[in-house]
Amino acid sequence: MIPAPSDLTRPIGLLVPELAGHLGVDATVELACDLLGGADPAAYQQEIVYLTGHRDPHDDWADHWPRVWGARALMYVWDDRATTAVIAGLADPAWRVAEMCLKVSSRRELPRAGDAAARLSGHELARVRAQAVRFLGLVGDTEHVGHVRRAQDDPDGNVRRAAVRALDLMAIRLDLVDP
Repeated sequence: MIPAPSDLTRPIGLLVPELAGHLGVDATVELACDLLGGADPAAYQQEIVYLTGHRDPHDDWADHWPRVWGARALMYVWDDRATTAVIAGLADPAWRVAEMCLKVSSRRELPRAGDAAARLSGHELARVRAQAVRFLGLVGDTEHVGHVRRAQDDPDGNVRRAAVRALDLMAIRLDLVDP
């Protein structure tokens, strides 16, 4: 049995490492990957308090939230074994899961996420498209430049701004003459 968090008002970015202090990084990453993969969250009620910052029961939350919490935990604890779970999460039907996996892919600079991010650059939600384009700017390769270029004409201003920044980053990183 693990103790309750020392202070639930602390940000998740501090609560997850606190959990890792109790369980170990390997076990915390495994827990995060299990949740991201769709494991039954009932098995992790004590641990989920650290991933959510809420003591209340999590039974009435939408089904996708434990997958989001698992992905978000990987922003703060990491082992390369989690790469496969994050890449799989990019295809999750719940947009919040896919978006969080894009954020983790950016933070962890996962080049294997490039093709999935390219697909997500055409997602129906602008915030997912913008995150996909940001990822491609940081980690994408030359075959992803066209996706970022197309995003410059996106109807959403945030996506267009992300595309301009991403192309600038890609030009520098990939030594592109005319991004």
